[in-house]
Amino acid sequence: MTIPLPTRIYNAAQTRAIDAAIIEGGIAGGELMQRAAEALWEQVQGRWSRAGELTVLCGGGNNAGDGYLVARLAHMAGWRVRVLAVSSPEKLSGDAQWACQVAMAAGITPEQWQEGELLQGVILDAMLGTGIDTDVREPYAGAIRAINNSGLPVVAVDLPSGLHADSGAILGDAVRADMTVTFITLKIGLLTGQGPDHAGDLHFAPLADLPGQLPEAVAQQLRLDDWSGTLPTRPRGAHKGLFGHALVIGGDLGMGGAVLLAAETALRSGAGRVSAATRSAHIAPLLTRCPEVMAHAADDPGAIGELVQRASVLIIGPGLGKGEWGQQVMDLVLGSDLPKVLDADALNIIAERFANGIELGENCIITPHPAEAGRLLGCSAAQIQADRVGALERLIQRYQCAVVLKGVGSLVGGGEPQGEPFALCTAGNPGMATAGMGDVLSGLCGAMLAQKVPAGTAARYATLIHALAGDSAAAGDERGLLATDLMMSIRRLLNIRDPK
Repeated sequence: MTIPLPTRIYNAAQTRAIDAAIIEGGIAGGELMQRAAEALWEQVQGRWSRAGELTVLCGGGNNAGDGYLVARLAHMAGWRVRVLAVSSPEKLSGDAQWACQVAMAAGITPEQWQEGELLQGVILDAMLGTGIDTDVREPYAGAIRAINNSGLPVVAVDLPSGLHADSGAILGDAVRADMTVTFITLKIGLLTGQGPDHAGDLHFAPLADLPGQLPEAVAQQLRLDDWSGTLPTRPRGAHKGLFGHALVIGGDLGMGGAVLLAAETALRSGAGRVSAATRSAHIAPLLTRCPEVMAHAADDPGAIGELVQRASVLIIGPGLGKGEWGQQVMDLVLGSDLPKVLDADALNIIAERFANGIELGENCIITPHPAEAGRLLGCSAAQIQADRVGALERLIQRYQCAVVLKGVGSLVGGGEPQGEPFALCTAGNPGMATAGMGDVLSGLCGAMLAQKVPAGTAARYATLIHALAGDSAAAGDERGLLATDLMMSIRRLLNIRDPK
């Protein structure tokens, strides 16, 4: 049975506290372990029913206990079962020790893991869990390499060994599973960073009812049914002036496509009027592609000042460049108190000018990818990816605005709604790793602001719609997906009133 993934997402410490509260509430740890084993075995049987052979690699903690009990269930079902103990069974304690004894009583004899062991059948990774936060050491690192090099189907218990539960970072080496069955809570490291690539198909087993008092979640999964009412139904007497005037600024020489993508998306996303200020060389192509955009030649950055006065929202960065033209345009934008979206080179200019940050305001949205986020925080993209939640927190603190940290498991925070946990987007696909996708997101964010959606809500809703549109446009065929392919899907999704 497949259980929907929970909306609320927790870190490892919170999960341990919830687990302890469940046990305190009267469900024994051994009972939870047995339920975990049954959930794992159900998923293994459902996917590899004809395998007939299971190899379990066990560590020294509670994940090992789950592994021993799964080995027992497989043995009772007539499968050939081999348990390889990466940590000696004698070192087990508590419920894990009990589980090992139960398995041995059923006829299973653990063998000590040795480098070069031949792995067979379905592999169950029951080695390391949520407690690890330093690089994996031997013999675990060798066992992980052997699993990844085996070419066999792999199931991870709760979390792939070597994956950081809170960040999705790889701690030296990590198991690359075909399936992960996670328990009690949904851990954030499974959904962002390198987590999704290592977890494979993700399944959730609650094991027990959660206690009444829960810690505040680290993040909340973005789902359409929670956000589809963000834009109200339009009145019959609507006119374009009700839905804002977005001014898209960018497209230095040779980069006109970016400003066009942002502008057309803003229109497709419901902005009442959209203007584009760009280099004169891009005006004819822009009007040919989308005559509904009011295109303005702005070879002289000073000409943009009057356009800013007529706009209600500014979108700056797509194709902006960091040359003299882009720098002068940024001066105009930063001097305006209009709601705004900053992306691409607008962010790079901000990073160069304001090493210690700048208060952009609660009506502003920034949409950095990891490399841009690194520039904004004065660190590397790798450091951003090693702690994406921490990076989001620092970006919000340093720039005092709504932030979309793009990437696998995009994270959104800041702005309104106040007091809400960070949002995490699980939609989207690798086909979206192509030029222009960020420009489409900028236009979508700007259109939300133009329709008077608060910046924090606009950032969350736009991120979700953008990702869902990418999935809809790809329809399973990810390679060759273009940014323009998303526009009609965005329009359709924004008009869904009841996603159920």
